[in-house]
Amino acid sequence: MCRKKIQSDRQFGNVDYTQLTETDNGFFDSQFVSPPVKIPWKAITLAALLFVGGTVMLIMGSLIVSGRIDSKYSDRMWPVIILGALMFIPGAYHMRVAILAYQKVPGYSFDDIPEFD
Repeated sequence: MCRKKIQSDRQFGNVDYTQLTETDNGFFDSQFVSPPVKIPWKAITLAALLFVGGTVMLIMGSLIVSGRIDSKYSDRMWPVIILGALMFIPGAYHMRVAILAYQKVPGYSFDDIPEFD
């Protein structure tokens, strides 16, 4: 009984309504604006360190294999080469992506580089 009385007391006669336009497609221009590019500096620094460290270790391993470094270090040849390759490959890949994204080459962006939070 109380509900019917409350509903009948409401007055909606003073509310202004406007008809929707037929050209409104429900989209806003601001939703298509891309956010500014955030450069993942920590990931690029790590990629540079991996690239440089891997290069140094591959060069050292190659010098041990060729005999330029004393033969008493020959037991460290394969671990240095394998570790150097494991560091060089991802470092070189991410450095390449970062450089091409910086040059704004189509198909490359900084979003392709994982970032650290």
